[in-house]
Amino acid sequence: MPAPNPDLPAFDPARLTPVKRALISVSDKSRLIDQAKALHERGVKLVSTGGTHRAIAAAGIPVKDVSELTKFPEMMDGRVKTLHPMVHGGLLGDRDLASHKDAMHDHGILSIDLLIVNLYPFEQAVAVGGSYEMCVENIDIGGPAMIRAAAKNHAHVAVCTDADDVDAVLADMDANDGQTSGRLRQNLAAKTYARSAAYDAAIANYFADIVSGTPAYRAQGGSLKQELRYGENPHQTAAFYADGSNRPGVSTAEQIQGKALSYNNINDTDAAYELVAEFGDTAKGDKPAVAIIKHANPCGVAVADDFITAYKNALACDPVSAFGGIVALNGNLDAATAKEIVKVFTEVVIAPSADDDAIAVFKKKKNLRLLIAGGLPDVTAPSLTQRNVAGGILVQDRDNGYVADEDLKVVTKRAPTDSEMADLRMAWKVAKHVKSNAIIYVKDGATAGIGAGQMSRIDSARIAARKAEDAQAAAGWDEPKTKGCACASDAFFPFADGMLAAASAGASCVIQPGGSIRDDEVIAAADEQGLAMVFTGMRHFRH
Repeated sequence: MPAPNPDLPAFDPARLTPVKRALISVSDKSRLIDQAKALHERGVKLVSTGGTHRAIAAAGIPVKDVSELTKFPEMMDGRVKTLHPMVHGGLLGDRDLASHKDAMHDHGILSIDLLIVNLYPFEQAVAVGGSYEMCVENIDIGGPAMIRAAAKNHAHVAVCTDADDVDAVLADMDANDGQTSGRLRQNLAAKTYARSAAYDAAIANYFADIVSGTPAYRAQGGSLKQELRYGENPHQTAAFYADGSNRPGVSTAEQIQGKALSYNNINDTDAAYELVAEFGDTAKGDKPAVAIIKHANPCGVAVADDFITAYKNALACDPVSAFGGIVALNGNLDAATAKEIVKVFTEVVIAPSADDDAIAVFKKKKNLRLLIAGGLPDVTAPSLTQRNVAGGILVQDRDNGYVADEDLKVVTKRAPTDSEMADLRMAWKVAKHVKSNAIIYVKDGATAGIGAGQMSRIDSARIAARKAEDAQAAAGWDEPKTKGCACASDAFFPFADGMLAAASAGASCVIQPGGSIRDDEVIAAADEQGLAMVFTGMRHFRH
């Protein structure tokens, strides 16, 4: 470990450093010319590389090619151009150390006071499904080396990794007679190391998905999408970062209207959209589905021939809990459904798209957030989920488990009818998205009762039944919708009591993973009750 140098002064955030020379090498050239011109007008000498140099020179702005500093040509298709002592010496040379200044003088190294580099677009290459060769070619080498060098020497050098940073430098120079302040350089250095870390994380995770085995190291990275007022509670600070995967959902959605999303809004909206995606996309011929979420658990889910019916049926499952909830649709939001949604206080609505008339309906509810995601997530696609624990990170595959019809095993004397099987399949899809222990009752394509997050499976069965009774009372039905319903359990019944509680609620058929040492007892109890039971062989715990 290098020892601290006693000859160096302590970092001074108020220290001003003149900007005399800037090195620019950017892949995003959308604001390059205007900013290069602004630097030139402030008397800054420009040095650049490759396509960046050609663009600046073509605009008539004086600029030197980096090869004029290095006395060495670019080679290997631009892979080797800035990895040179004339560049890194100019970035790393400490102006406060006589030995550094002597070395720069002896070797003709010119100081670089400002570095403007945005890295090769590796994340974008992956996001668009680029070939392996394309993605590897977009791994930047010289760029990360330069920005890290400049950030280390932030006592003297300002480093910009995007165009907004350049605007901040120009404003700082204007306020300080052509100089940058130590505080700005320090802030830019902090951002640079975070950008470098996120970039390397994207590369590391790309390779982790390709190679076999568990990676020895796991990297995390993301770009700030939104600062949040607070986290789950007002005393917790929070922010929302996009991980660059472009999985359709809350991170990719355009917010059409409404106040800023909160931490809990984002968490619940993600849960709602991932659930509704289980039922396919109406644009591809699947039936309309609506999910209503409260505190990351569904309080109502329904599939119907149109969205307004699906919404009404989902709402009927638990109209009390739906107040202040999140509504997700698996297709285009129409005006009729929008008019129905606004009858109940709703925090967020998310859909792949929305009619102009539907948007107009929501405009009358200024606080309601409308998110247009542009597509639905692929629930079968492999991806990772992560959760922090004290001193570590738990990483796992997203639960993209799917049970095909041929995988279902009827274990009772009576097999489900076609209508029962349809409700069983729906209940199983919902079960994946309900906190364990989970019991879901479904009747005629709509949830009839949901029991979530209990320590005992029998408690979940009883709570789901009570929810159905509450819905019956609210709607004035003759009986709860659990009469003749399908029941799903996210994990096996360890005893027959939980299944018998479902039967008492009116369930006529059950879907569950199976695998308990008491499966035979549970099957025998189902036969005694006249229930049809199907085993999936797959568990859906969700903690």
